[in-house]
Amino acid sequence: MNNQTKQPRLLTAVVLPWVLPVLIIIGWQITASLELISASVLPSPTDVVSQAVTLTKSGELQKNMSISLFRATSGLLIGGLMGFAFGVFNGVSNYARLFFNSSIQMVRNIPHLALIPLIIIWMGIGEDAKIALVAIGVLFPIYINTFHGIRSVDQKLIEMGHSYGLSKWQMFTKIIFPGALPSILMGLRYALGVMWTTLIVS
Repeated sequence: MNNQTKQPRLLTAVVLPWVLPVLIIIGWQITASLELISASVLPSPTDVVSQAVTLTKSGELQKNMSISLFRATSGLLIGGLMGFAFGVFNGVSNYARLFFNSSIQMVRNIPHLALIPLIIIWMGIGEDAKIALVAIGVLFPIYINTFHGIRSVDQKLIEMGHSYGLSKWQMFTKIIFPGALPSILMGLRYALGVMWTTLIVS
C-alpha cells in the first residue's frame, strides 16, 4: 500500500495557488463597482492600475521607488555587514563571544521600531535616520543566524581540518563558512522582510 500523498499535476500546481488571489481581486473590483465601499476607503483595482500608469508616465513612481530602494539597500548593507562581522567574530572566538554576545542578545530583545523616538531625537527625520533604522532592523537577524550557523558546524569536520593541517583562513573558507551558509542565508531572507517592513514604517 502506497502511503505517500498523491502529488498534484504540474498544471494544477501552477494554477491553483493563483485562484484565491484572482477571486479576491475580482470580488474587490465588483465591490468597488457597486460602491459598497467608498473609493476613498478602498479604491478599485482598475483605479489603482490607472494611477500607477499615470505616476509611471510622469516619472514620480520611479523617483519614489529609487529613493526607497536606496534607503533599503543602504540599510541592508550597513546592518547586514555589521551583523555578519559580529556573527563571524563571536562564532569563531570564544573570548569575543563571552565579551560581546550577552550584550548583543540583551539589546536585540528591544523591538527596533520602539527606537524610532530616539532615532528622531538623535538624527532627525532625514535620510540618515531612515537608513539607520533599517540597518538596526536587519542587523540582529543576520547576526543571530550567522552566529548560530558557525557555532553549529560539525565538530568532526573541524577536527578533520586540523588533522589535514589547514590554516585558520583555510578552515574558515573551506569548512566553517560553507557549513554555516544555509543558516546565514536564512537570516538574510528574514532580514529582507524586516528591511521592507522597517522601510514602510520609517
